[in-house]
Amino acid sequence: MTPEAHHQMKLGHAHLKVRDLPRATAFYTNFLGLSVTEMVGNQYAFLSDGSRHHTIALQNVGADAPTPGRYMTGLYHVAFEVADKTDFASALQKLRGAGVQVNPVDHLISWAMYFTDPDGNGLEIYVDTRSEPDGASLWNGVNAKIDEKI
Repeated sequence: MTPEAHHQMKLGHAHLKVRDLPRATAFYTNFLGLSVTEMVGNQYAFLSDGSRHHTIALQNVGADAPTPGRYMTGLYHVAFEVADKTDFASALQKLRGAGVQVNPVDHLISWAMYFTDPDGNGLEIYVDTRSEPDGASLWNGVNAKIDEKI
């Protein structure tokens, strides 16, 4: 491949397996602001952040599907970036208000919150803080508590 023909690759979407498609679709539209662009029966839902046909594809694998163990290989989480700390705080309040267990941390390069969807799929919402006065340019393993800052 010549240098002129080389194009940077980018992530197109994440495809997640779920036990209950309506429940998962409601979760992703409610808490992550995604919109349903297409449904294929009760097998698939395609949800978008508005930038493409779908950002997340949800596949119904049935109510008895096992949850992957914590120390098994596989996807750790899918991350969604918000514009600023106000949007970050709003998302955190909305999730906590619905009883979702959320772990917010300050990585110095970002504020991040980690949680799972109803099927145990790992999710993150973050805001980049590298350009903030107390931000850092590189992540050095810092996971400081931020509840008092929000």
